[in-house]
Amino acid sequence: MRNFPLPNRRILNLVGALACVALLVSAYVFQFFVGLDPCPLCIFQRLGVLVLGLVFLAAAIQHPGISGARIYAGLLLLAALAGGGVSAWHLWLQHLPPGEAPTCGPGLDYMLEAFPLMETIKMVFTASGECAEVAWRFLGLSMPGWVLLCFASLGSMGIWVNVTDRDGGTG
Repeated sequence: MRNFPLPNRRILNLVGALACVALLVSAYVFQFFVGLDPCPLCIFQRLGVLVLGLVFLAAAIQHPGISGARIYAGLLLLAALAGGGVSAWHLWLQHLPPGEAPTCGPGLDYMLEAFPLMETIKMVFTASGECAEVAWRFLGLSMPGWVLLCFASLGSMGIWVNVTDRDGGTG
């Protein structure tokens, strides 16, 4: 059996960045072509995907040695945990019984205009009723469930790619 070399970190980090681009493009397709308007928590999940993608892209462009790659692994872990945390919170809200879901609040655009940033973030995480609605499902999972799986998968891949010596010690 022949051993095939695995792709180096630069290529795999670029794949991670492209996967994040694909996630963001699909979010905009759902918004503008399917008509699913994002709630405030959806917007924060998009921001998390963007940050994760930018870290992957920076790691691909810089292509550091193993110690620098491990720093990128830590940054990818932080981005995936933050985005995954928002997705998990959103998923929890969607599973609340109908009477326990919070009432609808103002939209994110209004909150950003009318309140300081920290107050807006606090209001988003106390949720609005629109965040508890499930407007789309695929294979039994709602959108935040799929986004949570993507954060877990991409975060795990990013850590694995950047903590292993994939380039034979050449960096």
